[in-house]
Amino acid sequence: MDRLAGPPAPARGRGRPAAAALLLLLAAALGGCGYGSRPDPAVAGAAAPAGAAAARLSADSVTLGYFPNLTHATALVGVREGLIQRELGGTTLKTATFNAGPAEIEALAAGSVDIGFIGPSPAVNGYVKSKGRSLRIVSGSASGGVKLVVNPDRIKTLDDVRGKRIATPQLGNTQDVALLDWAAARGWKIDAASGKGDVSVVRTNNTITPDAYRSGAVDGAWVPEPTASKLVAEGATVLLDESDLWPGGKFVITNVVVSQKFLKEHPDVVEAVLRGTVKTNDWINAHRDGAKASANAALKTLTGKELEPEVIDRAWPSILVTDDPLADTLGAQAQHAARAGLLERPDLTGIYDLGPIDKVLGSLHKPPVTPPGPGTDDQRR
Repeated sequence: MDRLAGPPAPARGRGRPAAAALLLLLAAALGGCGYGSRPDPAVAGAAAPAGAAAARLSADSVTLGYFPNLTHATALVGVREGLIQRELGGTTLKTATFNAGPAEIEALAAGSVDIGFIGPSPAVNGYVKSKGRSLRIVSGSASGGVKLVVNPDRIKTLDDVRGKRIATPQLGNTQDVALLDWAAARGWKIDAASGKGDVSVVRTNNTITPDAYRSGAVDGAWVPEPTASKLVAEGATVLLDESDLWPGGKFVITNVVVSQKFLKEHPDVVEAVLRGTVKTNDWINAHRDGAKASANAALKTLTGKELEPEVIDRAWPSILVTDDPLADTLGAQAQHAARAGLLERPDLTGIYDLGPIDKVLGSLHKPPVTPPGPGTDDQRR
């Protein structure tokens, strides 16, 4: 994550050649990393608490994948505060961080990640492309934290988005699908693969998006936090909060997924991780300021830079951590991807296994999560 104490934004009307050059640079950078971004090396997992050696579970270790994003706050805080490791006892927690979902799905399929925090679109893509054999969604993690932010000099109304260049993190990622579907609902035509049409969709790594905005290479972005608030600090305004598009203002932005092989072989480890995530979410909701500081410290460890106060203070309130996977909204997002032409009409039957999270919640005297609706039924044990 970039600190926002960088150079000031260029003067209004700065020449388009520089913007065009940056667009070429962005295309080259994204082409080089393929469909998914390469995972960063794991930061050392939190040390096991004292006396934990007597409580090793069925696996010597478990590798947790997540992003250095505030929408993955459960992982950021749970790892940093040792709340997940504490539940694992003598089983070692290892971590790997990623910039985008497809890379994490590839790592999960390859067995280099066992459990991951990930957005709905990559989870659906991974499940469908593997014909239902790759993963299960075992819990929710977060809702909200996604915004359409724009240059107020170029875009003043929603109608003004037509004809402009809007960044999304990656082709087929959750925010990319959301923008394509929102534009289609307004009657605008966009070729999903190329991003060309009534809106030019510029697929840009979140770490590069503030520079692209600053240079004028993009006119706005449909992005998760903290990238949205970084752009606001650069002078952008929030044109649309995606939460406003969903009934009740809630939609899944991050789920917890596990490889089916790991779930079958080590259900006790999966339940231990979920106990850690449930307790982490409880701690975050009970200590919002302390959790915000913890998440920012985790970002500094992972990226080398913490977020400026003006960025994290704006971004943090829009993140809702939750154990509920908000399954109905995942089904809707899958249909959005299908309408955009990024996915065949998906059969999500069996994508959920909510037995472990309900077992954990029951042991903590909490109610079960909301069951999935038709077409996304889970594999409860």
